Amino acid sequence: MNQGDQTQKAREQRDKAATPVEKTEQPAEQKAAEVEAQEQPATSLGEILGRAEKAYAAYVEAQKDVTTAYRKSELEAEKAYKVKERQAKNACDERIKQAFQIRDEAIEKALKARNEAKTQAEQVYKTAIEQAEKAYQDSEVKARNAVNEEVNQALKAYEEASAQAWAKREQVIEQAWNIYNKAAG
Repeated sequence: MNQGDQTQKAREQRDKAATPVEKTEQPAEQKAAEVEAQEQPATSLGEILGRAEKAYAAYVEAQKDVTTAYRKSELEAEKAYKVKERQAKNACDERIKQAFQIRDEAIEKALKARNEAKTQAEQVYKTAIEQAEKAYQDSEVKARNAVNEEVNQALKAYEEASAQAWAKREQVIEQAWNIYNKAAG
């Protein structure tokens, strides 16, 4: 590859890497002269040195363009990284938010279940207390009835025994008077 081809490739690379603002428009005559100069074989040392200086300047310019392109690529990579990082953070935040929401729903569900169980337990307790109270009252009524019956029977037995004892007394007194009257009389 000769020096003219290298210069041409360096310009092409520079033109590809440069943005439209970075490109400088060359007059058509100057471009044609450069192309013609590159196609013609070098005739003098000054001409060769001029071409070499131009090639070196094109190389330096191309190197600047490559550096700019690398920097631009680096900035785009940094920007893409930040976008991905932000997306990852947003996804993380969303998962954390969902986890807290699931926790809150579970706590609310557990609280509701506890309250329902507590209400049921209180209802069962209330029913058991009512049943115990009713059983107590029924037992008390039965006990009172049993006592009353027993008292009534005891009184009846007492009255009967008292009546029998009185009748026996009357009979004994009557017999004693009969014996006394027979003896006295």
